[in-house]
Amino acid sequence: MDETGKPPRVIGLTGAILINLNGAVGAGIFALPALLYAGAGSFAPYSILIFALFYACLIAIPAKLSTLFDQSGGPQLYAQHAFGNWTGFQLGWFHMCANMSSRAANLHVLAAYLAAIFPFFGGPVAKPVLLVTLVLFYLAIALVGMKQSIGALWIGSVLKLSPILILCAVGLTMNGIPTSVSLPEFSEFEAVALLIAYAFSGAGTAAITAGETKEPQRIIFRSIFTGLAVVAVFYALVMLSYIAIQPDTAEVDSPLAAAGAAVFGELGILIISVTAIFSVGTNLLNGFLIYPRIFYGMGCRGLLPRPFAYVSRRFETPWVAILVYCGIVAGLALSGTFVFLAMLTVAVEQIILLVITAALVLIWRRNDGGIADRMGWRWAFIIPVGVIMMLWLTAQASLESLLSTFGLLAIGMVLYLLSSKSAHEGEDIRIVS
Repeated sequence: MDETGKPPRVIGLTGAILINLNGAVGAGIFALPALLYAGAGSFAPYSILIFALFYACLIAIPAKLSTLFDQSGGPQLYAQHAFGNWTGFQLGWFHMCANMSSRAANLHVLAAYLAAIFPFFGGPVAKPVLLVTLVLFYLAIALVGMKQSIGALWIGSVLKLSPILILCAVGLTMNGIPTSVSLPEFSEFEAVALLIAYAFSGAGTAAITAGETKEPQRIIFRSIFTGLAVVAVFYALVMLSYIAIQPDTAEVDSPLAAAGAAVFGELGILIISVTAIFSVGTNLLNGFLIYPRIFYGMGCRGLLPRPFAYVSRRFETPWVAILVYCGIVAGLALSGTFVFLAMLTVAVEQIILLVITAALVLIWRRNDGGIADRMGWRWAFIIPVGVIMMLWLTAQASLESLLSTFGLLAIGMVLYLLSSKSAHEGEDIRIVS
């Protein structure tokens, strides 16, 4: 294993868009249609497209920051550059806690989908074995190289999106495009907006992989907005088809399966069930592939022990960071402690966004990399809209979730002190103007 090498830059624009797409589209798409239809009715497809415009103001902030850096880490990197090592470590700690708990929770979702088709996997012995096997499977893919892993993402994406797109095409062909549209009740606005916001979460994941992206300052920025547009159109198409097919609306837990049954009969249920497995599985692969790069970036910059920056000479991947990530996720999944951490996810995501918004404002004032020359009048609109959205989303988190983040902060402070004892001189953060 090589301790000094760097992973190659193999991610192009389509690969970065694919990462963002899989960061957003996972298990939620299979429950979203019924929930959105209950709140917005026939206006649901259009509410998705309208909300995407506002959400663009939110992700414009990390997108703009991505034009200054060519190292891996994403929000953690931005916070470290703007506010120093302590804040950078805490943001990385928060980000990884939220993500690893989500990965552990999704492993249980995937296991449940598999057990629904193969009941054997639901047994008290078989389920833990299945969870460990899944982690080892993702570990193997993540270790063999970013280029090969992106290829696996392409295969998974085709397998999860194609059946849904075929269902949409057949459903709209058989039933026509719905033309009747009525505005939802204003009282439903909050619930609908919250659902769509969560559906878009993860649309900027590619920023984490800047160190392995070709021309990252250009590609990541473009991939974030292109990915958001693709996700918004995909969700809107699914909603339009769901309304056209008009399946049994009582099937709130599995609306796409109900739509599949309405179009293809019992075969449709099976197809959508298998598609759900590929959808959750590919979303998981995306996480196991991308998020260890935060550990790697922190290791490179001296915030974590030097081994976190080790890169495999054979596969050119940060093998220690990947092993640690997979080990923690496996431990969370087997122990069940992810349930507590998952409760913090909503609050943590908004804290991350608020911190990097403050980072952008500070970097703008300091004119790092000449960014002030590229910040036009539109940012006087974009930043306030983004902040309002963040504060509103934070207000939706439970009080217990918000208070528990202080406990997470305290643990992070202890970990920072422990990590500083094994600190090493890391690489400087580079500003690319």
